[in-house]
Parts: sequence; C-alpha cells; structure tokens
Amino acid sequence: MCPLQLKTLLFGAWLLGYVFFLLSIRRMWTGKYVRSPLARSLFLNMVSEDEAAATETQEWYRCGPDLLGESVRPLFVQSHLDSDTKAFLKRSVDKSGWLFTQLYHSFVSTFLSPLVSRTSINGFLGRGSMFVFSPEQFQQLLRVGPEWRSDRLLDLGAGDGAVTGVMGAHFREVYATEVSPPMQWHLQRRNYKLLGIDEWQHTGFQYDVISCLNLLDRCEHPLHLLQDIRLSLVPSTGRLILAAVLPFQPYVEVGGKWQRPKEHIKVQGKTWEEQVTNLSSEVFRKAGFEVEAVTRLPYLCEGDMYNDYYVLDDAVFVLKVSDNTSESA
Repeated sequence: MCPLQLKTLLFGAWLLGYVFFLLSIRRMWTGKYVRSPLARSLFLNMVSEDEAAATETQEWYRCGPDLLGESVRPLFVQSHLDSDTKAFLKRSVDKSGWLFTQLYHSFVSTFLSPLVSRTSINGFLGRGSMFVFSPEQFQQLLRVGPEWRSDRLLDLGAGDGAVTGVMGAHFREVYATEVSPPMQWHLQRRNYKLLGIDEWQHTGFQYDVISCLNLLDRCEHPLHLLQDIRLSLVPSTGRLILAAVLPFQPYVEVGGKWQRPKEHIKVQGKTWEEQVTNLSSEVFRKAGFEVEAVTRLPYLCEGDMYNDYYVLDDAVFVLKVSDNTSESA
C-alpha cells in the first residue's frame, strides 16, 4: 500500500469515527437515552406542545413584581409565549433533525473554531439565527400599534439581521453595525445600510430608535457605548431598546478565546429582579438614561445536533435620555 493510499485510509477511518462519535452523543440526548432526571423532564415537556408552552410561559417569562424596586415595579410589562415564538422553536427543532446538515456544520466548526469567531462560523454556515422578541412583543414594549412608523432605526451588533427585521418594518431607514464579515454579507442581502463600528456615531444625523440587543456584556467599552448611544438619539423622542442577558457576566471574544472587557460594569443582585433593579437605578441612571418599560423574555438561538435550541434569560428595556442629562455632552 502506497503512502497516499494509507493516508486516505486513515483519514476515512478518522472521519467515520468522528461521525459515529457525534451520532452516539446525539442518541444519548434523545428519548429514552436522556439519563439526567432534569434533562428527561425537559425533554418530556418538549414532546407535548401544550406542556412545553406551559413550562416556557412559567419559566421564561416569570417575574415577581414585588421583588422589583419601587421605581421599576410599575414599569414592568408582562410578556407571554406567542405564535411567532412557537414558530421559531418549531423551525429550530426541525433544523436540528437535519442529520447530515448538522454533521457538516459540526465538522466545519471543529476546523474553523481556532481561526475565526463563533459568530463568523455561524454566518458562514447560515445557522445560529437569534430570536429576542416577536413583532407583537416589540410593539407591546414600545406601546405602539402595527401601523406605527418612524424615520431611522440603528441596530448595533445586528448579527444576521433576523431580529433587525422585526423592528425594521416600522422604520423608513434601517442602519446596522456588525463586525463579522459573513454576518455583514447577510445584512447587505437584506438591504440594510451597513455602518462601521466607529462610523455610526459620526453620520451627521440622529436615530429615532437604537437597539443594543445582548451587546452590553460582549463589548470592550460598554459605558462609552452607552454614552455614544445617548448622544446619537433624537432629542426628547429618541429611544434605546436594550436587552441584557442575566445574570450579567461580561466577556468578549478575541481570537476564539473569551476574556474580560477592558471596561467593567458591575451589576449587583442575585435574582433577575434584583439585577434589573440595579441596572435601572444605578447603571442606566449614571449613564444618563431612565427606564420607560422592561420585560422578561427568552433569548433564543437555533440549536445543533445536540440541542434543538439554546435559551438565555433576557431583560429587555426601553430607555429614554434623562431630562437632566439631555443637554450634556
């Protein structure tokens, strides 16, 4: 056997072993192979749509209003599992069952992960789409109707633009920023106006709404970001839609590795309600904002061959510039 044939045989054996390894792991996480009592409970809940809806409504959207600070309590907006969220979950479950697609994604991710960011890998593969809120939830949070329109939206860290599209239907001009080249390509395909991360603050115009969704804990200078946002909003009527994963654990991805940001925001409190109160009364107030509304929503991401979807706990705020800081630079 020549060296080339031997290398081909070894590569084929490695690839076959890799596939069987992935299949065995997937098998462990399906049906009767779910061994953990908690995991089994979650799996059995997902089998029935009604049971899943009840569990998700209780766990993903639950808030104890009495545990919120007095100033935040009347601003809480109760959200619920709706048809658009259910549709996203169904699509995610369906896609996770595309065996050969998931094997391909896993294989490519293994080789690319040391070279590029996870976001870029997802953009290249066309997977990992996010879901923060539905059109109905967005309108409820802003207290607007389906026909409401405004001029300019800026979505910071827009990813593939799926969430941007939920908001963008209400605006005449939609701008977006994104550092990942594959994700930039997705945004351009959607005809959004792409701005550089050091460009959006210096365009010569201001924005009616700026969205900063799950970005505050993933950027190097979150306090400077809040300051730039405050100065870039239309005076008086401009609003910031800010989503933060709680508990708040800031990290930035650099060269495929996670590290602490250069600028640190400390959020006090152990529960969701305590951290929401601290963000509202301390972090946002010192940055020149006041809360107009807040809700609890699941931050959903399409899954892979191991999980149908991934979920994190989000607090989504509507913020306006404080009156006593609107004139400050």
